[in-house]
Amino acid sequence: LLLFNHEALSGLLIWGAGSLAQNGWDGVATLWPRLAISCVAAWFLLRPLAVLELDDASAKSLGVSLTYLRFAGMGLAVFITGSIVSVVGIIGFIGLAAPNIVRMAGARRLRSRLIWSTLLGAVLLATTDLLLQQFGGMVAAFIPTGAITGALGAPLLMWLIPRLKLQGDQPPKGAGVFAHRHPAPSRLAAGLLLALLGATLLGLLVGQGVDGWYWLSPDNWNVMQWRLPRVMAAAASGLMLAIAGTILQRLSANPMASPEVLGISGGCAIALILGIFLLPAPTNFTLIGVGTLGAFATLLVLVGINRKSGYLPERLLLTGVAVSALFDAVRSVMLAGGDPRGQQVIAWLAGSTYYVDITNAVVVGGIAAVLALVTLPFTRWLDILPLGAATAKALGVTLNRARLALLLLVALLTACATLVVGPLSFIGLLAPHMARLVGFSRAGQHLLGAALIGMLLMVLADWVGRQIIFPYEIPAGLVASLIGGAYFMWGLRRL
Repeated sequence: LLLFNHEALSGLLIWGAGSLAQNGWDGVATLWPRLAISCVAAWFLLRPLAVLELDDASAKSLGVSLTYLRFAGMGLAVFITGSIVSVVGIIGFIGLAAPNIVRMAGARRLRSRLIWSTLLGAVLLATTDLLLQQFGGMVAAFIPTGAITGALGAPLLMWLIPRLKLQGDQPPKGAGVFAHRHPAPSRLAAGLLLALLGATLLGLLVGQGVDGWYWLSPDNWNVMQWRLPRVMAAAASGLMLAIAGTILQRLSANPMASPEVLGISGGCAIALILGIFLLPAPTNFTLIGVGTLGAFATLLVLVGINRKSGYLPERLLLTGVAVSALFDAVRSVMLAGGDPRGQQVIAWLAGSTYYVDITNAVVVGGIAAVLALVTLPFTRWLDILPLGAATAKALGVTLNRARLALLLLVALLTACATLVVGPLSFIGLLAPHMARLVGFSRAGQHLLGAALIGMLLMVLADWVGRQIIFPYEIPAGLVASLIGGAYFMWGLRRL
């Protein structure tokens, strides 16, 4: 909707970023009865919810139905969140900051935390809005308060991460929801290679024109100068994101891990958005340099925060969540102002290959090939690390060095792919899952299968995006996200 109706939906962008600007008391009149109902419901749920702080066995021994209790608690949280978002938009990080500050201040019982968190959250949001109005001047009218709280909350989360008590390295309990017996990997790889070749020919030779569908012929061969770079860039980006996602999922033994969650793509996106808005007439090469600097700045933050913990995967992913939240805040502030350059930002964020020329395509293809070859020596580590820290150490793996090296490789892969197709492609999460689903289990096989699937999906997504609403286009990253989201929800049903 934003791609095709950016100017008409500028008000929606401001609301979605969490604007507290009101024209009367309608918002208050809508919220206060819902708030009263929520407070009463929360009060009645206090004692049952306190039981959830015990382990499942202890809670069940007290006669508590955990399923119904969790459903009631989640239902109340969803009701409160939906009520707030429907009136003032998305308010970032208040729900994270207030409970953690109250807990660190000494509140231990659930009743105390609930009361003081509510009061502190109100104070934090009101103070942020008042300071924005006091010192923001005319700009304050175009900067949503929710975006500011998100920008302030991201550093808070980064500060909290080293203080969190996590379970540490645990070997996976099983192969997971996507583990099955399948034909030989060599046959699967050959089939995927043929499918990739077919998708490439489809993307290059089949299209639509004013007279409908047609095959490329010598008479209209000049169209290849636009199609070939897009197909090459889509395939290279799919390759890099798929390999990055595979490494990250095996490194963390977490099927939800992806390059987007790590925060590298978010840091790259922040730098690119700032470059588009702040630099006078930036060229493509200037933006590539700015984006690369942003990606490596994010990498330095990841390394600095997680060095003492030995680069625990859980802390790395939480740091990535904080960077992604900061990216969301910057994006909201920049797009809410109504600047015409926001259309270019939105198109890039959606994962468009429209701006790729043959020079960029050759460069990104070469980088993808080199990084794919660099990945090969790490397959032994990727086979061992999912077994857990104790097993990895027993087999001679130096965990800190292995994790740092793999993290650097993931950062390079993600940064290069993000510069081409934006940060929202879903391929880094989807391709490793599908590779495991069809039978690629060992690290080398998994990397090969994910790479082929990633390239196949991105090439198909680019072609579908060009054809589905011709003569208009839907960016390849957006098409891949729609496919990936549907697939992942199907997969979650089997958990």
